[in-house]
Amino acid sequence: MPAKRTITVVGGGVIGLTTAYALIRAGHSVTLVEQEEHVGEQASFGNGGQLSYRYVRPLADAGVPLEALSWMVRPDSPISLRLRLDWKQWRWLTDFLLACNARTNSANAARLLKLALQSQLALHQWRQDGLADFLWRKPGKLVAYRNAQKFSKAAKNVKNPQQEQVLTPADCARVEPAFAGLSPTLAGGIFSPDDEVADCYLFCQSLLKSLQNSKEFRLINGVATLEAGQAGACQVRVNGALLPTDLVVLAAGLASRTLVQPLGLTLPLYGLKGYSLTVEADPVLLPDVSVTDYDNRVVYARLGERLRIAAMVDIGALNASPDPQRIASLRHLAEETLPAAGPYASAVTWAGMRPATPTGVPLVERTQWRNLLLNVGHGALGFTLSCGAAVTIRDLVEEMQP
Repeated sequence: MPAKRTITVVGGGVIGLTTAYALIRAGHSVTLVEQEEHVGEQASFGNGGQLSYRYVRPLADAGVPLEALSWMVRPDSPISLRLRLDWKQWRWLTDFLLACNARTNSANAARLLKLALQSQLALHQWRQDGLADFLWRKPGKLVAYRNAQKFSKAAKNVKNPQQEQVLTPADCARVEPAFAGLSPTLAGGIFSPDDEVADCYLFCQSLLKSLQNSKEFRLINGVATLEAGQAGACQVRVNGALLPTDLVVLAAGLASRTLVQPLGLTLPLYGLKGYSLTVEADPVLLPDVSVTDYDNRVVYARLGERLRIAAMVDIGALNASPDPQRIASLRHLAEETLPAAGPYASAVTWAGMRPATPTGVPLVERTQWRNLLLNVGHGALGFTLSCGAAVTIRDLVEEMQP
């Protein structure tokens, strides 16, 4: 049995909460520090709801730089790029471009797939052990392609036909009749029957409720800072007061860049702004299967009696405030694609900054500071990868000497 440690997890989003949960289950004592009044209210709040375990290819890929030229001039582009006089952006974009080749994409996709499948197993175990009340379902996911070339490339990447089924447009309509109107515009689709959906915010609340049942857990609402300590260790302060701890796990999303600066660390993170609409609709009219409109980079996921529609990546956005023009574009696309699921005019809007690495592979690792671990940079796959990243941190902790 590994030695019990006192561990401080900085960040109360889905990454920090799953990390705390995995560590509590392993018998450690955990303090979770969150600067907001409530957990799960930043990037975790309104995400797409998809647990896309099988389709986890990074954004950086061959052909993307050329495609990006069209993104810069289209106001309704699924990905927008606003260049700024910001060395962090230019460094991130340079590394992103270096990763835009088929060989690198394939290697990174394999790493993400391994982490995603580990995440699926962990969530299955946690649900068996009683974690519930977050609208989890396993309806499968359909990725619909309008462009024949992109569909052909995706079909060639299918390794396991049992886990990823290549479909004709007619097959796509059969799998999810609510999207039958798309069939004339489709080249085909890939259906992953084992993919899942859930409400990420409710998942965060469920994790917190379970954690609060443990005497070894406490939540502190406050501002954390990191500083150099003794013998190669760092130490953490909350609202200026030193917080004694054996280990620190940094899971604070984009804020992690600033938190590690006093330690001489530079994290390759950049905020990719995403958007979502949440629609209250007649359950009879809602799709059952989770659907991704690949060419428009839009996902549709039924969460109980609501429809979550999430899309877009803004590179170079300064904050998480919803851009009215981008929200209007998303609403218009949803109305065209799934008109019966409205009313879209009353949809709840959300935007959030998703911290991403240039390669798309998160940093789940130890650092040069002997008591500091990182769990950051999950981008748009934060919910999907969160449980797997959490158990990876747990395993790293148990490998460390007291």
